[in-house]
Amino acid sequence: MIAQDSLSAPDLPFPIFQISHTIRRYLLYDINTVTWLRRTHNILGVFIGSLPQSPQQNIFLGLPLELQPEEATLLLEKGLAFIADDLQIHKKAINSSPKGLTEYKATARREAFATAKAVVKHKQLKTQEVLQRLNVDSLAISSRGKTIDKDEPDESIFDAAQEPSSEPISSGTVPYSSTPTTSYPPMATPSKHSSSPLPEVNASSYALFKHLHASGYFMSPGLRFGCQFSVYPGDPLRFHSHFLAMGHDWDEEIDILDLIGDGRLGTGVKKGWLIGGAVKNSDTNAITKNAQSSAAEDSEDFHVRTFCVEWGGM
Repeated sequence: MIAQDSLSAPDLPFPIFQISHTIRRYLLYDINTVTWLRRTHNILGVFIGSLPQSPQQNIFLGLPLELQPEEATLLLEKGLAFIADDLQIHKKAINSSPKGLTEYKATARREAFATAKAVVKHKQLKTQEVLQRLNVDSLAISSRGKTIDKDEPDESIFDAAQEPSSEPISSGTVPYSSTPTTSYPPMATPSKHSSSPLPEVNASSYALFKHLHASGYFMSPGLRFGCQFSVYPGDPLRFHSHFLAMGHDWDEEIDILDLIGDGRLGTGVKKGWLIGGAVKNSDTNAITKNAQSSAAEDSEDFHVRTFCVEWGGM
C-alpha cells in the first residue's frame, strides 16, 4: 500500500502483493496505481475490500484491488511490476525498525484521541442545538393567548445567542480506532526481488487475454456469463461488453453441444461468444492468407486466432 500525492505514473516497477503461497491472490492497495493502470494499460481487476462506512454490504466494494492472474503476468512481463511477499515484507520491516514502529503507534494513538474528541464535541453541539430549539418551542407555546403590550420594546428571542457550552471533554474519552490506508510509510517501500515468480496461468487463456489486450480491449472476469473474460471495447464505465471470451488449445476438441449452448448464451445476452487459441507459425500454411496476424506483442513462435459464434435460430 503505497501512498502517493498525484495521479502520475507510480515508481516503476511497483509491487503487486501476494498474501498467500497456497491461495495465490495478487492485490493492489494504492488507488493512484489502480487508476493509472486502468487509464493507461486497460487493467481493470476486481475490488474486493469492504467500505468502512458500510462494512455489511457487498454491492459497492473498495480497495484492495485483486488482479486476475493473467493481468499480473502481463504486468510482470512488461516490467511494470514485481511480486512482493506481503507477510515477509511486514515481518522484516517490523523487526528491522522497532523505534520507527513505536513512533508510528504513538502518532496513530494521538490521531485516534483527536478524532474521538472531535466526535464528542460535535455531539455536544448537536445536543445544544436541540435544546435551544426545544426552548424556543416552549416559549412560543407559553406566549399563546397573552396580550402583547405595544409600549414595551419588541424583544426577539434570537437577540441573545446562547454560547455553546465549553465543558471540557472527559479525560476518559475512548480513542477511535484508526485503520491506516497505507503501509508505506511508515515502512520502507519494498524493493524488487531479482527472482519474482510469475503467476501460474492457463496457457490458452493467457494467450487469448494477451492478444485481446494488445488489440485495445478491456477484460473483466466472465464468471457471471460462464466464460473466462467479458470483453469490452472501452472502459466498462462507458461501454457494455461486446464478447464473452473463452480460450482453447489450438488442437483441442470442442463438444458441439457446448458450442451451441455457448452461442445461444452469448446471443441471449446480446453479445458474441468468442473463442480463440494460439497457433504455431509453422502451421500457418494451412490457414488462409487473408487471416490477420497477431499483434506485435504476441510471441514470435505463436499467434492467436479468434472466432465469434452467434446463434441464428431455427
